[in-house]
Amino acid sequence: MESDAMETEARPTPQPGRFGRFYLQELINSGGMADIWVATDPQGQPFALRRLHDDLRYNFLARRRFTRGCKILAQIHDHDKVIRYIEHGKIERTPYLLMEYVEGSNLKQLLGRNDPALAENVAQIIIDMAVALEHVHESGFIHLDYKPENVLVTRNASVRLVDFDLAQPKPERPQKMSRNPGTPAYMAPEQLQREGLDQRTDIFAFGVSAYEVLTMAKPFPGDTPEEILRKQLNDDLIPPRELNPDIPPALEKVILKCLARDLTERYPFMSVVVRHLEQALYV
Repeated sequence: MESDAMETEARPTPQPGRFGRFYLQELINSGGMADIWVATDPQGQPFALRRLHDDLRYNFLARRRFTRGCKILAQIHDHDKVIRYIEHGKIERTPYLLMEYVEGSNLKQLLGRNDPALAENVAQIIIDMAVALEHVHESGFIHLDYKPENVLVTRNASVRLVDFDLAQPKPERPQKMSRNPGTPAYMAPEQLQREGLDQRTDIFAFGVSAYEVLTMAKPFPGDTPEEILRKQLNDDLIPPRELNPDIPPALEKVILKCLARDLTERYPFMSVVVRHLEQALYV
């Protein structure tokens, strides 16, 4: 099983400095494929600049994924719940992506520190998470790496979906992928078993993410893909209301349907998920 990232041991800590016409001011996040910086242009305008790791500059697969993610974002970014695309290209032979800069943290960071902003805005955040994914699907793509780390929450609790490196055109029927990258904790059973995928695979990942946001726990915890899959197939799932009794029963019902083991029993479209979430949360 591939991870969501192309990890390299002993990667040096990147340092601020000049990068073409930009100045890299502060490292925001570092993943397996790229670093994200607060960068300024010659006029002092701040942006978020995503730069492929130096040691991956000659890795064909990494470059192709990075560039594909840039091109997909360029097609779908015209939505207030998706990070805004500005440009992409190469500087000093290194691929980069320039995006809007918004102050905030990703959901993984908010969960890790049990940020009170999460509890205060949880209903709207979950709906916005669903609306962002609905837009991706209606734009003709599936995300295939939907997880809290890829959901940015701004200081005013507005959501931005990020990172489209693994996204693929949405198939008309479940389709097997030649490779199977992603993050196992958020993968649906059909993805872990290397079977056909479609938008309902993303819907499962949304269900895992929403469950985690509401309960501070993963529905199918495990250290390996095999352990996670075994729990999924054995229906080893604690209903979210057992962990958080404040969850409305109607909301629990939506999440459990997203998490159905068989993709034919899940919601068929995110538009239906959004509608049922709004009904459950009285929005």
